[in-house]
Amino acid sequence: MLRSKTEAVGRALGIAWVFALAACAPTPPASEPTRTVAAPGLTPVDPPTIPVDSRPDAEAPDAGEAEASAPPPAPVPVGLARGTGTPADEALAAGDGAYLQDQWDLAQQAYVRAARLAPRDPAPLVGQVRVALAKADTPTNHAAAPRNPALRQGVTKLRQALRLDPAYGPAHLELGRALLVLDESDEALSALRRAVQLLPSDPEAHSALGVALLATGRGQDAVGSLRRAVELDPGSVARQTNLATALLLRGQAQEAIRVLEKAVVLAPSDGRIRTDLGTAYLTLQDLRKAMPHLRSAVELEPGRATFRSNLGYGLQISGDHAGAIEQYRKAIELDPKLGSAWINLGTALAQTGQRQEARQAFERAIALDPTDPRPRSNLQELDELERDASAP
Repeated sequence: MLRSKTEAVGRALGIAWVFALAACAPTPPASEPTRTVAAPGLTPVDPPTIPVDSRPDAEAPDAGEAEASAPPPAPVPVGLARGTGTPADEALAAGDGAYLQDQWDLAQQAYVRAARLAPRDPAPLVGQVRVALAKADTPTNHAAAPRNPALRQGVTKLRQALRLDPAYGPAHLELGRALLVLDESDEALSALRRAVQLLPSDPEAHSALGVALLATGRGQDAVGSLRRAVELDPGSVARQTNLATALLLRGQAQEAIRVLEKAVVLAPSDGRIRTDLGTAYLTLQDLRKAMPHLRSAVELEPGRATFRSNLGYGLQISGDHAGAIEQYRKAIELDPKLGSAWINLGTALAQTGQRQEARQAFERAIALDPTDPRPRSNLQELDELERDASAP
């Protein structure tokens, strides 16, 4: 039931690649990214690229979400009802249905009723945990809540479910997700691997394991799990973008693009996929193919800050600094905390001689994230440019 998004950042030559991940944590790419453009003295930040969604369906991101091209995926868990027709199973089915409709109280009542009818069945306990975590809107990023009481209580109940039936796959799946958020990665991976063993035909089990592997730096293994999720659920756009992310992190940009092209066919009006495909083409320095997708993303969803920032980046490396500045400013209006937009605005301003405004943009980026070395590096380069310009 857990839904999450994080960023993965790899740095080389002053360029940062930002990935929006679901149920995933930072992981470096297998090979360092190459410079997309050599800006005079200053290097723009590459845009967010491919999202990893662990769930089958994902909605558009809120404009206030920084450094991300995709939101947490919608909660579509493995159904707990088994179709046996018993009173307990009918209660489970009622709970599943209410849960999918975000009717938390009704779902909780149904799962509690199922537990009374079948006290030795682990399924009602898993359902109760799903409801409790969803109702509490618990954090979902990897390592985001190591002391969250709702998650801790959920883990306790899930382990109780596994004592009832150690071979109950959905309990292992939910336990793995919860432990990943609690920053207990080794146990999380163990639980998710067990879930895959017990639920070999469930695409969500493979997908959840894949994003967890990606989170913990096991990129090649992640590709295998995410590829299997796509094989089991080829009609899912989120599964396709999961796989594309892992491929891109492994330096397999061409294959990632092929996967995203399939996703575009499945959802041609999804601005998120358009921006992802456009930024994937940027990794190959293919502006001719990148720009139409980046523009389409903004046309489809003009209120998305990251989409505008991505378009701005494409314009910047194609030499249209005025257009880039316009898009960065619009992105910042939508999301003042979008650090990459501030950095790239600064580089574009510096490239057009507006050095004081560039300095202010870099300083704003530093204020947003004092630990990020990129704006500080660009400020140093700006200082050098100004010293060179004033030298006799």
